[in-house]
Amino acid sequence: MLDPQMKRGLLEICILSALQRGDSYGYELIRTLADCVTISESTLYPILRRLENAGSLSVYSVEHNSRLRKMYHLTEQGEEQIQSFLESWQELEKMYGFIREGAHE
Repeated sequence: MLDPQMKRGLLEICILSALQRGDSYGYELIRTLADCVTISESTLYPILRRLENAGSLSVYSVEHNSRLRKMYHLTEQGEEQIQSFLESWQELEKMYGFIREGAHE
C-alpha cells in the first residue's frame, strides 16, 4: 500500500500535469485523472485549494449554462514544481532499483 504522504504528493503532481494539458474544472480533472488514479471530489478540492494557496495554479470563473464554473490554470510555479518532481524522480528510480535488487538476493 502506498504511503499516504507519498500518494498526496503524487496526486498534486498528477493534477498539475493534467493542467499542463490545458485549463480545466474540477469534474473534468477527475475524468482526466481516471486513467491513472481514482480521486473523489472530497479529495480533489482541498488539493486544488492547497495548490492555489501555494501559487502553483490560479483560478478564474467562466459562465457555463448560466452558471459560473471555476477554472484552474497552471502557473509558472506549477510548471517548476513538475520539473522539480521529474528531476527528483530519477533519484527515486535509483533507490527503487537498489531496494528491488536487495529483495531478490
